[in-house]
Amino acid sequence: MSRSRVFAFAACLLFTCVPGLALDKPAADGDLLRLLAVTPSAQSQDYLRNKQQFQLHTLLTEQRHPETMDLSRRISGDTAAGLRELFAVDRDVVKTMDAVVSDPARLHLLEAASKAMQNAIRSGHRVYFYGTGSTGRLAETLESSLWRPFWERVAKTPSWRRIERSLPGIGDRVRGEITGGDRALIASLEGFEDLQLIGGLQLQDNDIQPGDVVFAVTEGGETSAVIGTAKAGAELNGGRAGMTWFVYNNPDQVLLPFIRSREVIEEPRITKINLATGPQAITGSTRMQATTTSLYALGVVMEDAIHHLLASVLTKTELRALGFDGHTTIASRLRQFATLQKTVAATAPRLAMWTDRESSTYANGHHATYLAGRALMPVFVDVTERAPTFRLAPLDRVDAKERRSWIQVWAPTDDAASAWKLLLHRPFHGLDPALYAKPFETQIDDQWLRAAAARSLANAGAEQLALYDLSFSPRNMRSSGPTAGDHGAMILLGAETPSPIAGKWLRTFGERGASLSVIHVGTSPMSKQSLASLHAGATKPWLLDVVVPGRDDPLELNQVIALKMLLNAHSTGIMAKLGRVVGNTMTAVQPGNLKLIGRATFLTQSHVNTVLASEAWRRKHGVTPAISYTDANAVLFDVIEHRASDPALTANPEVELAIVRILESLALQRAISWNDAADLLRARKLDAYLGDYDH
Repeated sequence: MSRSRVFAFAACLLFTCVPGLALDKPAADGDLLRLLAVTPSAQSQDYLRNKQQFQLHTLLTEQRHPETMDLSRRISGDTAAGLRELFAVDRDVVKTMDAVVSDPARLHLLEAASKAMQNAIRSGHRVYFYGTGSTGRLAETLESSLWRPFWERVAKTPSWRRIERSLPGIGDRVRGEITGGDRALIASLEGFEDLQLIGGLQLQDNDIQPGDVVFAVTEGGETSAVIGTAKAGAELNGGRAGMTWFVYNNPDQVLLPFIRSREVIEEPRITKINLATGPQAITGSTRMQATTTSLYALGVVMEDAIHHLLASVLTKTELRALGFDGHTTIASRLRQFATLQKTVAATAPRLAMWTDRESSTYANGHHATYLAGRALMPVFVDVTERAPTFRLAPLDRVDAKERRSWIQVWAPTDDAASAWKLLLHRPFHGLDPALYAKPFETQIDDQWLRAAAARSLANAGAEQLALYDLSFSPRNMRSSGPTAGDHGAMILLGAETPSPIAGKWLRTFGERGASLSVIHVGTSPMSKQSLASLHAGATKPWLLDVVVPGRDDPLELNQVIALKMLLNAHSTGIMAKLGRVVGNTMTAVQPGNLKLIGRATFLTQSHVNTVLASEAWRRKHGVTPAISYTDANAVLFDVIEHRASDPALTANPEVELAIVRILESLALQRAISWNDAADLLRARKLDAYLGDYDH
């Protein structure tokens, strides 16, 4: 993206794209729609009239980051340079950590959160983490990638019997839940996120009791399901201080205009932890810096709580054996993030080789398979988050007639049940319709949300477990085994060495002509034994070995966070190289909930108005009034309807089709069809199309 277009888009953020403000006088509502012969649908009219609280383009996390404005162009010519741009935004997380440490009040909140966890667990209660989408996967990571694996390791030590006597059932004292239950780890369930009702129901479903501590985590600070959880937690605990926590990543002043956010921020029975981080590397993609910030901060709090719980049970020597050096504080751990960020950012030149390899795999019509054991949760999270962010097909079900997903995630096991156990470290949890169906029918007034919730509930039950096989099984090999040109990536964490099954996986993929990569993140380089096992096959895998700071990291938080940042940059880089990103905007976004409908509307309006304000457009077509948010929304709902009924349109995202149809029709001063817009996008990617107006 050129410098002039960057400035134009920035101006659009401040003026043209905000309803009621404009650089050029906007066209009267309806002029564009008359040109396109679009009649606003009932759903569009309802969204504009009744869903204003979900039009969230004023949030800081929804703004464009100046570091990555030209990402799509930069990374197409120099992958390492594009990755460096992405990693540069992680420095904002460093700033947030430093700001918390420098603010006694905010630091005290994290210390108080640790004490709340300690008090609950000592008294036999539980700690409940809840989130939606990215923060739901964060909640499950806290339980299934940090808490449970730690206690499984401790259970193998001589100290375990004393710990179990003093803290019975400690391994089950933390629960992480995503909106929609474990099925939502694979793909979001439409409609759930927009309901405060479901947050309270899932709290009940997980048997959270008075005395349990509730952490409701939302990167935006406005997610309805998470707000519902916070309110239900406050009611459950009778307003006791420090029992219900609300963790979020936007400044209070930008959230207060939203009623549901204001109700939480101003509720004295809910303790707030504000971890504002700023714009994301990809606009609105809070799976990146916002979730990294919250996951690291809450992981540090959890680690501190464990240390204090064990300090009364174990000797200093025993604590050191588990990874606690006795001198680390929450403040010192937060400061360590700076070193971690620099370590990960330094991988950009080497990481670029893997990013190029995997992106070329997809560009040539082939597939990728990831294999992970100890790293299964962070790998699974990154892969499944690619689907909604970049409009990819979600993981294929076992009964799929054809392979639609570009990528799959396998565990080094040969059966599905073992793979799920390795991912969750506990039984799969689905939503029982007996608890949810009647409240959905009787307590959801909005007809569209009620219908969406009913559809999603049908796909959220315990039966979903049998529909997804994450193992290196004969069934998966028959249906989606590798062929020549595919790519296989093995991800290793910490001191993990490839198991015999993992070695067989490497040999099988190599023998079938797949390219191979091994990525290791640990506190020391891979052992000679591990390296030897990797080279046992005929095909030698390419290796990326990342060594992160390991002092006082008992939960392996540093390694998990480092792998998360590395995978986030890698997968984002791939999609930017493949044209799924324009500048640093996710124009492939799927408008599957109220927030994403607002984002899609905003992206359509802002990209169109940036072009209309450009000198290139004015030289060629004269001055054209900016389009309004109202018209952009009507066009968006129109293309949503047409895509649902016309298979020829499904290859292109709604936002891209809307942008091209609007601009071409304005240029010609006659309407082109949705199919004409699709033909233009088949001939040229949106980034190249918009590039005509960069000069």
